Amino acid sequence: MTEPVTPRSAATLMLARDGADGLEVFMVLRHHEIEFASGALVFPGGSASAGDADPRWRRLADGADQISDEMLTVMAAAAREAFEECGVLFARTATRGPLLDGARAEALGATYRQAIEAGSLSFADMVEQESLVAAFDRLVHFAHWITPPHMPKRFDTHFFLAEAPLDHLLRHDGRESVDSVWVTPRQACEDADTGRRTVLFPTRLNLEKVGQHRTVAEALGAAWASRVVTVRPEASTAEGGRLLRIPIEAGYGAGEFLVSTGSGKNARIHKLDAGTRSS
Repeated sequence: MTEPVTPRSAATLMLARDGADGLEVFMVLRHHEIEFASGALVFPGGSASAGDADPRWRRLADGADQISDEMLTVMAAAAREAFEECGVLFARTATRGPLLDGARAEALGATYRQAIEAGSLSFADMVEQESLVAAFDRLVHFAHWITPPHMPKRFDTHFFLAEAPLDHLLRHDGRESVDSVWVTPRQACEDADTGRRTVLFPTRLNLEKVGQHRTVAEALGAAWASRVVTVRPEASTAEGGRLLRIPIEAGYGAGEFLVSTGSGKNARIHKLDAGTRSS
């Protein structure tokens, strides 16, 4: 029997803002040739790197106190990936001060993003060289998902929610991501249902969860007040598709979901009532 693949530590940042139709999230379209989630609409994020575990974060970041080394690493990964992928920079010039303005973030991106992405410079190096303080305190832990053991590629992913700095220009990098959009969670889910977009199961459920709130303040308040329950989906064959079970305590409105026959844009997700069983 083949041993399960060890999941890679990863982080995702759900950037949100208040729009005319309610809360909106920033999402990117993954390049069709990349290793994971090719062609899917996702939140910015990716695997943690060695630099994300840099011990300097204990003195370089607000929000680094009273959390584990593991959590600090994935917070650094979320902030770094957001900077690399879409140019948003959660940093300030003084502890607990205002975030850098959009012009400064843009200039730092032009100087450092390519080197950080290439691995020739770490995110912590940039923060230290520019005498900045990373604003990890603006990232709120939202969810934790671990890919099932039977999958050939596995990730141990922490989702964070943050209000996007209003004057930062967010845009996709043109390499890993080929398009980007501000969208309401409802619209993203409708696009998935109609086949216009490909949205993975964890992304879909987190869209629905954050979409329960009309404003960013409401969503952040709920996330602060909630306990994050780790989700390890258990899959089984069911009539018409696959049955996925997750902890009801995770806050997604159900513990069982039927993913209808098909894949990618043809898959449909149905939330099952409590007590429903399929075989």
